[in-house]
Amino acid sequence: MGDQARTYLEPVLEGRNVGRVYGEGDLAVRVLHPASFAVGAGEVIVISGPSGSGKTTLLSILGLVLSPTEGEVWVGGRRATGLPRDELSKIRLSALGFVFQQFNLLSGLSALENVALPLSLAGATAVSARERAQSALERLGLAAHAHKKPRQLSGGQQQRIAIARAIVGDPLVVLCDEPTASLDAASGDQVLDLLRESVSGEQRGAVIVTHDERVLRIADRVVRVSDGRFDS
Repeated sequence: MGDQARTYLEPVLEGRNVGRVYGEGDLAVRVLHPASFAVGAGEVIVISGPSGSGKTTLLSILGLVLSPTEGEVWVGGRRATGLPRDELSKIRLSALGFVFQQFNLLSGLSALENVALPLSLAGATAVSARERAQSALERLGLAAHAHKKPRQLSGGQQQRIAIARAIVGDPLVVLCDEPTASLDAASGDQVLDLLRESVSGEQRGAVIVTHDERVLRIADRVVRVSDGRFDS
């Protein structure tokens, strides 16, 4: 795990007593019991647990994709729960970066264009978006792949491009859902090192949902989830 003596700044992401119930009345099913969760700048948190335990629900709530039934989510010291949909979209674009198991790169775009896309959606000019995307690729050692399409890249390369896309807008938090599940051991280790580097020395945190025990080596804190209850 990471250095347990490391000190963190104020939380960049908080779930305050968040919980989730699906359905109503006799059909109601609780998938996440209310609990509080905070991510500090420079901190990598790993959420582990069996399938159906509630960890993906928690990640979706923290990523402002799913509204909690109870509690509130705060991003960068600002209450996000209850904001209009367009405001939530702005927060996701500016403050949150996402990395998925299946990479989610657009097949018709080059690596550079995929990385530039969130900047364009946030309102950056085409020139600015491409310059910042190129810079992100260079920082991560990916400049040689800038003009390749996803089909021309290995799985590990695609996931590294996805990480570049997640951090190009300098988000407060990177949220990852099984980022190494589709990768072999060597590629997975490269991706983990890159995720750790993207947080260390930066004013951002990372939350990683995973079944992969290899991920624990970059964690500063591990949260175990079972039957909708989690305990750090």
